[in-house]
Amino acid sequence: MKANQIIILGIAVLLAAFTVPDTDVPYLTGRVTDNAYLLSPETHSLLTDSLRAHEMRTTNQVVILTVPAIGGESIEEYANRVFNEWKLGQEGKDNGVLIIVVPEERRMRIEVGYGLEGILTDLTASRIIQFIMTPKFRDGDYEGGIVDGALAVIDILEGGFLDEGLASGEISDSESAGLSALDDPNLTITERILFGAFIFGIIGLFTVIGIMTPGFGWFLYVFLIPFWAMFPIIVVGTKGALVCLIIYLVGYPAAKLVLNNSAWYKKAKTDLKTKGKSSIGGFNFSSGRSGSSWSSGGGSSGGFSGGGGRSGGGGSSGSW
Repeated sequence: MKANQIIILGIAVLLAAFTVPDTDVPYLTGRVTDNAYLLSPETHSLLTDSLRAHEMRTTNQVVILTVPAIGGESIEEYANRVFNEWKLGQEGKDNGVLIIVVPEERRMRIEVGYGLEGILTDLTASRIIQFIMTPKFRDGDYEGGIVDGALAVIDILEGGFLDEGLASGEISDSESAGLSALDDPNLTITERILFGAFIFGIIGLFTVIGIMTPGFGWFLYVFLIPFWAMFPIIVVGTKGALVCLIIYLVGYPAAKLVLNNSAWYKKAKTDLKTKGKSSIGGFNFSSGRSGSSWSSGGGSSGGFSGGGGRSGGGGSSGSW
């Protein structure tokens, strides 16, 4: 056996040894599968009857699952696996909802079928988790949190609305010391790093291009303002996003003023005026009636595509 084959085999063995197996999908025992034993028999029966009545009225299938722990798998991946293996909702309608609670890891999720995403939106699911279920879970009232959360889901699916205070993102005085959904994005540190790298990588790239580009750069300055105002909220919350926006509004023109005196910037500006084009940092810029434009010098941009499944990946996750 060649040396490289031995190395590859060794790496494969190591990866197999340290791979965390997916948690098995439990057997579907009914509309309420309480494998973490959080519910009393009376509450179990109440929820089952309520969910059955809702299904008879609407054909929507809402199911509750509690499991003690799911290991290293994300709550999103696990909920999606359970949803699709259980095939919740009617075929062709995808009108199922899975409410899953993992008490030992303090995680939960409302997984929404593709056909119901327009009614039970991600934002609505998030508010049910944050303002209805989470406060009771923090007090150790799992039954109350699950019952209230399930009834809120049923109410929304039947045309109701959340309480005005919840719908607008307001919280009670007892919760006012905490941060709101935007002030405290419901992300783990790993998710913050990944989303941050993606978001700041993209708008940061265009910001650098705008700073380096004569003429067209000022158009990018104005164009990027709403992106710097909104996108950072996902990672650093509203206060952090405000700081990012202020730094951008002040730092961008300051950087351009500094670069305006550099030799290569003056040369680029002159080339655009005299030759109609210039090359800066590997990007080709050309002047036109409305300013400058840029390209990477080759290739074409691919189109964005996406698809849906039985659950569509819609919903929201939370922790307490």
